Amino acid sequence: MFENLLETSSIKIATVRAMLQTNDRLRAIVFGKQSLNKDPLPENNDFLELAQEFPGEIEWKIYDHCATVMRLYAIYERFVEDLISEWLQLLPELISSYSDLDETIQNTHREGIGRLLIYPKKIRFEDPENQNLSIYYKKVVQGFLAALSDHEKYELLPEIFIFHEQNLRKDALVELFTKAGIEKAWEWIIHHRQIKYFIEQVRGNQNTAEAELKQFIHYRNKAAHGSINEILGIQELLYLADFVEALCQALAELVTYQILLKKVSIGQAQKVGRVTEWFKKQKAAIVIVENITLSVGDKLFLVNEESSYCSLTRIESIQIDSQPRNEVKISSPTEVGLKFNIDTRKGFSLYLIN
Repeated sequence: MFENLLETSSIKIATVRAMLQTNDRLRAIVFGKQSLNKDPLPENNDFLELAQEFPGEIEWKIYDHCATVMRLYAIYERFVEDLISEWLQLLPELISSYSDLDETIQNTHREGIGRLLIYPKKIRFEDPENQNLSIYYKKVVQGFLAALSDHEKYELLPEIFIFHEQNLRKDALVELFTKAGIEKAWEWIIHHRQIKYFIEQVRGNQNTAEAELKQFIHYRNKAAHGSINEILGIQELLYLADFVEALCQALAELVTYQILLKKVSIGQAQKVGRVTEWFKKQKAAIVIVENITLSVGDKLFLVNEESSYCSLTRIESIQIDSQPRNEVKISSPTEVGLKFNIDTRKGFSLYLIN
């Protein structure tokens, strides 16, 4: 789930990395710091002429610093907003009655509609039909009345839920997800494998995820207001890109897990087994499954809440009693050998969306 959102953010972050590395290489060439183990670029009149227009080295680094932290924050903020928006668009399919929604979501929705009607300029919204405000208000009120009646499919306006006046530090980020009915977002983030890797391996446990996010937003705010008193080096800026990408991945898996739980509760997904052994080299597992038909090529979700893990995997091969099978139909608890296309761990659960 959310593959398109993740791919879009990854492409944007990869572009940031590429621009940083390109500019760093150009500076090394222009200011005579070309590494001896790299072949210098061949002389080119156009390049030499262009080099005369390059900014000073320090000013160039300041620009890269500001452009990077502001762009990375924009990517992060937009990802969060789009992720919550897609979750809200899916909720009516998962919980058919508005009155069955969590009280927190209903309260946020009611309060948000009131704020929207009173302070329309405070809430950003995109109007694909170029409607004026009065038509938009009518649509909002009619939609709210329809939701309260429970007679029609309701709609949750994303612009109400993603509205925020503070930068998305820990508390503001958690509040957004909580109001959208997703609790314990920060607990999921700090236990996610990519965030843990960053804090443990990149930062050497000398920082926390909360402090890392706070520092990142501090850099962004300083850059936005032009008060730069610290210029991050190329490697530190690349680390920030890694951190933002890890955050996006963790949040996407959090919302995927919430959707999976909702689908299980309404019979659109089922838990089919648990990993009892994992062989990392072969990417193969022994799984106890029951009441399921599995085929090579099937897609399943590997889940472990304690490890903040919820990823889609594909079955590449199946074995029972060391005999390969293309398909198995299991009625009672049975040990099955499954080879996946990604890593898993002992104790992880398998879910299938019907």
